[in-house]
Amino acid sequence: MAFESTPPSPLPPNPLLQDWNAPFGLPPFASVRPEHFAPAFEVATRAQRDEVAAIAAAAAPPDFANTVAAFDRSGALFNRVSHLFFNLTASQTSPALQAVQRELAPRLAAHSNALYLDAALFARIDAVHAQRAALGLDAEELRLVERVHLDFVLAGAALTAPARARLGAINEELAALTTQFAQNVLHDEAEGGLWLAGEPDLAGLPADLRDAARGAAAERGRPQDWLITLNRSLVVPFLTFSARRELREQAYRAWKARGASAGAHDNRPVARRILALRQEQAQLLNYRSFADYALVDRMAGTPAAVRELLLRVWQPARRRAEQERADLERVAAAQAHPGPIEPWDWRYFAEQLRQQRYEFDDAQMKPYFALDRMLAAAFDCARRLFGLEFIERPDLPAYHPDVRVFEVRRDGVPVGLFLSDNFARPSKRSGAWMSALRKQSRRPDGSRVLPIILNNNNFARAAAGPTLLSLDDVRTLFHEFGHGLHGLLSDVRFETLSGTSVLRDFVELPSQLYEHWAEERGVLETHARHHATGEPIPAALIDKLERARLFNQGYETVGYVACALLDLALHEQTAADGVDVEAFEQAELARLGLPAGCALFHRLPHFQHLFSSDAYAAGYYVYLWAEVLDADGFDAFREAGDAFDPATAARLHRFIYASGNSLEPRAAYRAFRGRDARVEPLLLQRGLVGA
Repeated sequence: MAFESTPPSPLPPNPLLQDWNAPFGLPPFASVRPEHFAPAFEVATRAQRDEVAAIAAAAAPPDFANTVAAFDRSGALFNRVSHLFFNLTASQTSPALQAVQRELAPRLAAHSNALYLDAALFARIDAVHAQRAALGLDAEELRLVERVHLDFVLAGAALTAPARARLGAINEELAALTTQFAQNVLHDEAEGGLWLAGEPDLAGLPADLRDAARGAAAERGRPQDWLITLNRSLVVPFLTFSARRELREQAYRAWKARGASAGAHDNRPVARRILALRQEQAQLLNYRSFADYALVDRMAGTPAAVRELLLRVWQPARRRAEQERADLERVAAAQAHPGPIEPWDWRYFAEQLRQQRYEFDDAQMKPYFALDRMLAAAFDCARRLFGLEFIERPDLPAYHPDVRVFEVRRDGVPVGLFLSDNFARPSKRSGAWMSALRKQSRRPDGSRVLPIILNNNNFARAAAGPTLLSLDDVRTLFHEFGHGLHGLLSDVRFETLSGTSVLRDFVELPSQLYEHWAEERGVLETHARHHATGEPIPAALIDKLERARLFNQGYETVGYVACALLDLALHEQTAADGVDVEAFEQAELARLGLPAGCALFHRLPHFQHLFSSDAYAAGYYVYLWAEVLDADGFDAFREAGDAFDPATAARLHRFIYASGNSLEPRAAYRAFRGRDARVEPLLLQRGLVGA
């Protein structure tokens, strides 16, 4: 008896490879599964390699259009898939997606190698670069040629074939290691924390913090308890308000130990291997250290220039922190505090001193800082500065129920989409960041590709009622929204130059500058309203906020600058086998003289800025570099006598938020400000003049 074979059922189509028909080209979030990414990337990488091979093999002599502009346009499918993939791995991951991420990391690095280490392609780009002055290019075209050429050179395209091959292998190993580093931190954050069982453990905690801790416990299946997760938005308030010193110590130690526990998730050997590979990478490219290599393409230019700025701030900040500790010791002594001020004591006694000195504490402000109102405040400032309108679109799909989607318009014309994702959850990495599902550009016919921009924060969700933010949370919200505006307002032709694709020590200017509007008196008077009564924030409370603005700035500045100096020193090391990061951290902090009781913002085993990618490696200083620019830049509005002065806002829009990387950063700042930035406004802003 013969049996007829049944043909196998066809596999359902991969949604990543289909047309995305949602409004604005949003991804089909609901139908995408982790298993879709590997085959989609296989198709997308092959398509881009074919496009690039055609550019490299073209018979026509290389020119701007057939080589540099063509390279900028290549990889549309790859970019679409990778933007979605990396946003999901950061904002809504899962064990299955993490496994795919580990699998794909070296393969995606190999794809980048195939592009940037392609000798034939680089020969054409190099030829265009050599004759660029004679090609009649406009300013943006010339900038694109110079940027693309530098990207290839720094990637190793000009090296010999054996050196290119070794550099490619390094890149693939680094991709796997940086992925492992980030996933180890996420594991420790998702699994760790401090459980609180009842009223004695809650001593000193304000109602909103208790509520957030109960919500965090409920998310882990224990709604009868309270949990202080290792997320900053819960740990820092706990260290500030908890009257239980032994619990503060436990929370602090767990927070600082992320990535530093022996076992499968230990980041110390991972970081050491990353450092060894980075040093080899730098030497292959003929640089003494990774810091020398990384800073070539930064405004600072050299490690010496970075160190000069950091030490100019470090010395007065350290003196101020010593003064602050002496003040805290007096407060502690009055309470018979045993022993010296430890890192888990500083915030607690600082909060008490602030209340004594200014009759002001964060708990007074929080009722006026409901998340929805503060988001509306950020939107309203963008309307007054740049004419933007944010229209919520609950009909549009998102990747998680927390995410709110807004259509952004200017003069009635769509500008792009803005996705606001504000709450901490176990599937989301810590911190706060801006990213994009699509970057702005213009097609050859002049039509505009609209950006899709995301803001991620990690605020602690209230178990009941509105989520109330601390002042630091409000600053974070405005900071990330400033990055978001940088992506939304971008107005360039070429995607390579779009939005936040600028030098790392310039990219923080639009975000840090926007923080200033969060504390503008007029903004607070309009938008800071009591969540229960709707009453505006009292003028007397704003007065207290303004008087207390410089409080504890020595401690805060030391915590940041110590990290930046540590990062710089670490990446100036030339040891071929890397560095023991814990031993190095301890030795370097002792050499710097970190004041007793002060703490690093980030310890090396969980310092994701440095080790989850190379984006901020040898570059954590950029926040201070940008603060020089933002403090000086906001003075332009003060000099105009109006925080929303139309002429100043128009220059800010044109030369900072809209220009992307089409202008050299110093030239962009001069066009906005009329001169180079001065450091004095930064020192005043941090209260370090005369310290």
